[in-house]
Amino acid sequence: MERIAFVSETWHPEINGVAHTLSHLCDQLIARGCELQLIRPATRDGSLEPRVQQELQVRGFRLPGYDTVQVGVPAPQRLMRMWREHRPSVVYIATEGPLGISALMVARRLGLPVVAGFHTNFDQYSTHYRLKALRPLRPPLGGLRRFHNAANMTLVPTRTQADSLMQQGFEHVQVVGRGLDCERFSPSHRSEALRKSWGVSSQQPVALHVGRLAAEKNIELLIRTYEAMLAVQPDLALVLVGDGPLRERLEQRLPEAIFAGFQTGEALAAHYASADLFVFPSLSETFGNVVLEAMASGLAVIAFDYAAAAEVIRDDHQGLLAPCSQPERFIEQAVEACQRPARIARLGRAARVRVEPLGWSRIAEGFLTCLRHAEEKPDARSQPSRL
Repeated sequence: MERIAFVSETWHPEINGVAHTLSHLCDQLIARGCELQLIRPATRDGSLEPRVQQELQVRGFRLPGYDTVQVGVPAPQRLMRMWREHRPSVVYIATEGPLGISALMVARRLGLPVVAGFHTNFDQYSTHYRLKALRPLRPPLGGLRRFHNAANMTLVPTRTQADSLMQQGFEHVQVVGRGLDCERFSPSHRSEALRKSWGVSSQQPVALHVGRLAAEKNIELLIRTYEAMLAVQPDLALVLVGDGPLRERLEQRLPEAIFAGFQTGEALAAHYASADLFVFPSLSETFGNVVLEAMASGLAVIAFDYAAAAEVIRDDHQGLLAPCSQPERFIEQAVEACQRPARIARLGRAARVRVEPLGWSRIAEGFLTCLRHAEEKPDARSQPSRL
């Protein structure tokens, strides 16, 4: 039986793309007979993950202005004891924080193969939140490159990102995409009762944003975009799902908007399906699961030609894309779209068709294949070494 060690700063039930992805992979790997280990920062309530066979929780600290996620502190001695007693077949490091760095060092010392995921732009987070502990990972990707090149393989969710990283000197980069539950996220979950609670009629257009209300999500552009849309479409309803340190600023700038807070499960699916247009200006994503969820829910997507949107959307086929360097074009696309309901409906129908073939089972097979490749063909980086 394969034993896979997951190292991550975040895990279910925390609400973010990394935790969401890892939880689905966990379920899929268990279904395939794998044994799992989990190394993460300690939970607030002391709860453990019931799906894994061994779990190590370490001390952590919360990001200023981002207290829903902890950064784990290095724990080399505890990791050494755990992996000597319960040696994993392969180590998967999902986040490149201090905990991930110490896990990489211990794994190398024990001769364990390591696969690293490029889930989070830690260099951008360290800039926004001024984290001294993350400064070694900052510009120009030098620290991140050293970290990932010390692993046997790096997994990224898009071909565009793989090409970009390899051009910057990242080695052994493989693409493993993101999956989607098209039964959970579906136009069939549209709720007139929910729309009524928003104060909108059955024909009134609703624009939606789902994500953390924080600087790294390009919130200032989101504000400008909504203001421009309202100027030409005064009956447009604006719904924001999520929370964060910039919520108060948004409430002041957009008093007409409906703030739904964090939503999960069926409630989140209903929020997606009950809207008409998805506006997503973020440029900090490594992927952006919310783009797929919106498309599966039958929404036309306004986004930059970046990350998930660049992979799955053809401009004016399943959504509207703006060049990353042209925020004014992003605003123009949103303004034009909100005035053309027939076009929004056409793009939304095509978006659903585009993502229907995507599923977590296929993604998990690709993920497991990469882990096995790292395990079967170790190179010098996975041989025992002195640090």
